[in-house]
Amino acid sequence: MKILPTLLTHCLLALLCLSFTACSSHNKQSALPTPASEVALTDNQDEEISLVEPEEFAKEELEALNAPGAWEYGIGQTYSLEKLGIIPHKYDFPIMVNKQVLYYLELFQGKQRNYFTQWLARSSMYRPHIEAELKKAGLPTDLVFLAMIESGYNPSAYSPAKACGLWQFIEGTGSRYGLRIDSWVDERRQPEKATRAAIQYLSSLYAQFGDWYLAVAAYNAGEKKIDTALKTNNANDFWEIAVTEDIFMETKRYVPKLIAAIIIARNPEKYGFTDIDYKKPHEYETITVPGGVSLDAVAATANASTKELRALNNELRKGLVPPKNEYSLRIPVGTRELVAGNLDKLRPVTTIAYTTHTVKKDETIDSICGLYNINKTTLLKANNLRSAQLPKGLRLQIPTTITKYVIAKDRDRQSGDRVAKNSGKDNHPHQLVKYILKSGETLASIAKRHNISLQQIMSWNNLSQASKLKPGQQLALSASPPAPIKAEATLAATATKIAVAKTTDNEPKKSAAIPTLETAKKKSIAKAPAPQPANEPKKSVQPVKDQPPTWYVVKNGDTLDAIAKKFQSSPQSIRTWNKLSGNALQTGNKLIVKKG
Repeated sequence: MKILPTLLTHCLLALLCLSFTACSSHNKQSALPTPASEVALTDNQDEEISLVEPEEFAKEELEALNAPGAWEYGIGQTYSLEKLGIIPHKYDFPIMVNKQVLYYLELFQGKQRNYFTQWLARSSMYRPHIEAELKKAGLPTDLVFLAMIESGYNPSAYSPAKACGLWQFIEGTGSRYGLRIDSWVDERRQPEKATRAAIQYLSSLYAQFGDWYLAVAAYNAGEKKIDTALKTNNANDFWEIAVTEDIFMETKRYVPKLIAAIIIARNPEKYGFTDIDYKKPHEYETITVPGGVSLDAVAATANASTKELRALNNELRKGLVPPKNEYSLRIPVGTRELVAGNLDKLRPVTTIAYTTHTVKKDETIDSICGLYNINKTTLLKANNLRSAQLPKGLRLQIPTTITKYVIAKDRDRQSGDRVAKNSGKDNHPHQLVKYILKSGETLASIAKRHNISLQQIMSWNNLSQASKLKPGQQLALSASPPAPIKAEATLAATATKIAVAKTTDNEPKKSAAIPTLETAKKKSIAKAPAPQPANEPKKSVQPVKDQPPTWYVVKNGDTLDAIAKKFQSSPQSIRTWNKLSGNALQTGNKLIVKKG
């Protein structure tokens, strides 16, 4: 239904633009949005975010509203709601119609129809909760459509001005109203928490200005900007300051856009929006999980998809829950018991894989170490290098730690007391003992002394950085080497990207890194007893039919030749069993070996 008066239709049609903008950012304005190519969205590639709008659409809209005479203010500039078929008492937000509101009514029904249709379809995912919260706070429920013009109901929306989420908070305002924003979590993207923060902010703005047009304008521009404009012009009305140059055009269009969105969204069929494919709200239940658990791991325990978990926990930035402390995670309805029953069966296993890097012109060992987040000594040892000078074209083997999680069967689970300062739950792979850090010790030296990997110690103790340790600090360490675990599912995580690989007894899957002991057993690569400890006399061991091969943990100074000689084997055999492309070894690496 077109509601523009005939005399205005022709001229306003010429002013239509291609898209709406929802990139408002509190206390940070710009005349025009920054081009998408110049926006640094995030430093984490796992984040699923999207720009709020293409900047060329906003430019056309701003130019249209900036036409001469577009912001005339005075008596006779408003139109009769009755003649336009608008019933004021159906709304709890003040409704009036002038040239700017008419412009957006026509725009939403015309060139932006497809966009508005999408926003209406998504609105049903969030409207029930938002309207209930607004009603509880005593605010107009029509403010639910403020989220529409802010983000199009996209909780991952990110504006060129670095505003984020359903309600498009910038970091400063979000933090001021209690939202956690750090490298692990951004609660601006969590609809329920962001809604509560937005309601607090809107309540504060209305208490300050006593007028909803001014309050929502301040939501866009910041309260200081609106207060200054009112004082400068001795005004007490939004439309009075809208005709001045004291507020940005982005804020001027914000109020009429919201009014038009409310009018149409409350009566979509009347304005031609029929057959909308409304989406269902997310349904979930919560469970407390240990710090550092990956969404891939939880997805496997719940028989759900990682994508589904990411949607339910949109605030998580890395595909992991934050380390150190427990976290309340949202999971699909009906999976709580399944997750709770399987979480304590997850078993971390750490191995090393290698990536090849070809040295480019002007690259240094420091720049390459920074690129792959490894230390210089590790890189030199992995490539048997004595000099830090790297010629162009040199092919380096880059060691990468891979942490695998297996869901163990009940009969394979190991018992014993667990010690973990940051978690009271029994979520460790094998028996742990308490270790007190001594002065001068580092995590690396402890790992070397106990023949376990640095990453494994960090996993047991929920540590995010190996360097932040103090003498006297308690650590959980393994009392004995982990036994092989017969896996039902394997979860492999490399750096910040975690891949899931499920296996069954009948359909084994090969690891992309070093073969697992279970795989080696199935192939009957060798039959060998475990190596004797160095301080004990050798025992005569009779060969056992189908005895599996064993692991050997690489020690500092080990070479492939020395290990082969120790097990009366050959370097080529060890390379074959472990899919090694060269002789480079990493301290802490676990190799499949057998006696010749």
